[in-house]
Amino acid sequence: MTKHIFITGGVVSSLGKGLTSAAIGMILERRGLSVAIQKLDPYINVDPGTMSPFQHGEVYVTDDGAETDLDLGHYERFTHAKLTQSANFTTGSIYQQVIGKERRGEYLGSTVQVIPHITDAIQAAVDAGATDGCDVEITEIGGTVGDIESLPFLEAIRQYALVHRREDCMFIHLTLLPYLRASAEMKTKPTQQSVGKLREIGIQPDILICRTEKAMEPEHKKKISLFCNVVEEAVIEERDVDFSIYEVPVNVRAEGLDELIAKRLDLPKAPDQDWSDWQAMLEVLRAPDQEIEIAVVGKYIELTDAYKSIYESLTHGGVANRTRVHVRKVAAESILEDGAEQALAGVHGLLVPGGFGERGIEGKVAAIRWAREEGLPFFGICLGMQCMTIEFARHVAGLEGAHSTEFEADTPHPVIHLMEAQQGVTDKGGTMRLGAYPCTLVKDTRTHAIYGTDSVSERHRHRFEFNNAYREQLVTAGLAPSGICDDLDLVEIVELSDRPFFLGVQFHPEFQSRPLAPHPLFRAFVAAAVQPQSVPAPTKEERAAR
Repeated sequence: MTKHIFITGGVVSSLGKGLTSAAIGMILERRGLSVAIQKLDPYINVDPGTMSPFQHGEVYVTDDGAETDLDLGHYERFTHAKLTQSANFTTGSIYQQVIGKERRGEYLGSTVQVIPHITDAIQAAVDAGATDGCDVEITEIGGTVGDIESLPFLEAIRQYALVHRREDCMFIHLTLLPYLRASAEMKTKPTQQSVGKLREIGIQPDILICRTEKAMEPEHKKKISLFCNVVEEAVIEERDVDFSIYEVPVNVRAEGLDELIAKRLDLPKAPDQDWSDWQAMLEVLRAPDQEIEIAVVGKYIELTDAYKSIYESLTHGGVANRTRVHVRKVAAESILEDGAEQALAGVHGLLVPGGFGERGIEGKVAAIRWAREEGLPFFGICLGMQCMTIEFARHVAGLEGAHSTEFEADTPHPVIHLMEAQQGVTDKGGTMRLGAYPCTLVKDTRTHAIYGTDSVSERHRHRFEFNNAYREQLVTAGLAPSGICDDLDLVEIVELSDRPFFLGVQFHPEFQSRPLAPHPLFRAFVAAAVQPQSVPAPTKEERAAR
C-alpha cells in the first residue's frame, strides 16, 4: 500500500513547505522508494492560470498541460516524481467537481455539505495523486493552520488518516521559531500555538520541522517537545541555508529526518546511499571557477517568485559550466527610461522571459536590439522569443511598425499573431496552448548542435505565435527558424547564426531543467556568456546611428 505524508504549515506563510516537501521526497527516493508529490491549495481559483504573478508567482506547467503552483517546480527539480493534473488541486477545482456532480443529480437528492461531500472530494484528490502505485505520497497543504480557507483540507486529511492504518499515514508540521534580536532570544510560543490549533482540529503532528535563522539549543527542543506532545528526537531544526536551497535535503537528512519517517511509516531499511553527485553539485555552488552576471529583463521583476524556474535554471546552467551566475533584475520599463546601454552595462548575457500584456514590451525590444548590435549572448523565452522576432523584423528586415497583434491589433506587419486554434476563445482559464508538444530541430543549426538530437518535447503556455506569412521574408533577412512543430507547422525556435548565442524559443525550457541535469539551452547560454565567440563589434558610426 502507498504510505502517506501530510505536510502542514503554521505561524506564517512562505515558510518553505514546498521546498521541505521536495527535500523529503528526495531523501526518500535516495532510500530506493518511489515518490509522488502533490499540493492542495486553499484558494478558490480553479488553478493559478488567471492569477497575477505579483500575487502568486510563476505558473508552473506540467507535461499534460496543468497550470499549477510554483511549488511543483521544486518537486520536479528535487525528485523524479512525474507530476500531472492530479498533482495540484484547489478549493475552486474541488467545489467545481462537487457542484458538477450535484447538477448531474449524482448525490440522489442529498443536501450537499462541506462534510462529507467536500471532504470526500479532497480525499479522492489525495488518492488520485498517488500515481503508479508509488511507495510514498507526499501531500502538501497550502496556507497556514488557522486560516479559514484551509479548514476543509485539514478536516479531510484528519478523516483520511482515521480510516487508514496508523503506519500508513503521518503528519509533519512546519513551523517558525522567531529570533528576537533585541532580547537575543528564540521564541517557541508561536510554534506551541500553531500546534495547539492543529490539535484542536484533531491532528497530532508526528514530526515538527522548525524553521530558524539561529541554531536551536537543547532546551528549545525539550520545551517544544513538552508543550507540543512530540517526542524530542522528532523536533527537527531546519536552519536558513547559507547559499543554496539545494542544501536543504542534505541538512534535514543530517538531522535524521529520513530515519524518523522510515520508522514511523514502517518503511524498509535503506540501502547504502550515494550522495556524491549531489555533494559535487553543491561544491560547485560553493566554489565555482568563475562568476558572470546575466540580465533578466522582465515585467514582474519585483517579485522573485514570478521567474522562479528561470533563476533556478540559470543556476543549473552555471553548475554545468562551473560558474556562479549572478542575476541582474531589470524592470523592462526602466530600459526606456535609463537606456539599454546603461541598464545592461557590464552584463555577460541577456535573458527575456515570458509574460503577458503590453507594459514593458518596448523596453524588452530595446534591450534585445542593444544585445544584438553589441554581440551580447541573448536568450528569449516565450514572449522573449516574440520580442526577438519583432525587434529583428523592425530593425533588420525593414518591416516598420512590426508588432504582435496581442499589443497592436492593427499593426501593419503582424509578425506575431493569435494562433488559429485560439480564434474565438473567450474564457481565460486553462484555454491556452498548454503542456508538452514535439518540436523537430533543423539540422546544421546552433539549436540542433546544442540539443544533439533531431527532435525534442517541450512545455508550452501561450496563445500567440510566429506568423508564417512573414517566415520567408524574415529568413531572407537572416532570421533562422531552427525548431518546427510539424503537426501545425509552427515556428518554435528562431536563432541568429552569426552570433555566439542569440536564440528565442516559444516554449518554456525552464520547466525541464534540474540541478543534476541542466537544460541544454541554459547550459549553452551560460557557456556562451562565459566564453563568447568572436563577434564583430559595432563601429563608432553604427553606435552613432542608433
